[in-house]
Amino acid sequence: MNGLLVKLAITAAAGSLLCSSPIGAQNPPPQKKAGHVEITKAPALEIAHDDLAIIRWTTTNPGGDDDHLAVAQYGTDPNDLSQTAKNHIRLNRGHAETIFRVRIQGLQPQTTYYYKVTSMGAGGQSDGVESSVNHFTTPAPGQVTSAHPPPQ
Repeated sequence: MNGLLVKLAITAAAGSLLCSSPIGAQNPPPQKKAGHVEITKAPALEIAHDDLAIIRWTTTNPGGDDDHLAVAQYGTDPNDLSQTAKNHIRLNRGHAETIFRVRIQGLQPQTTYYYKVTSMGAGGQSDGVESSVNHFTTPAPGQVTSAHPPPQ
């Protein structure tokens, strides 16, 4: 009888460890990808220093993989957006919209940059949405430009 109780206790302990694994609990299967994704709040400058800028925009929730990338293609010529910046985000399945932010680094002070934004799953599959070309100008050295009022 004691041997049976020991086996039962070991089985119960092992089962509870396996079933309560944070890996299993935090990685549900991907949600269904949205049929149509659209930008609901246009990309805008959130903040800029003389050498970096953060661009922010909102889309309908693209679905698919929870791990996503915010992507900006940019450059100093609106016809040559050959540089790319990407930042990781996680989708919130409970929200109808997703806020994307991308940090563009290595910029020159007092320079106008042109950009367009898009998003994709971590595997590289596009969400099928892309903004038109926008622009911002980095401030002078030591200065900061921020959106007023801050984006909501």
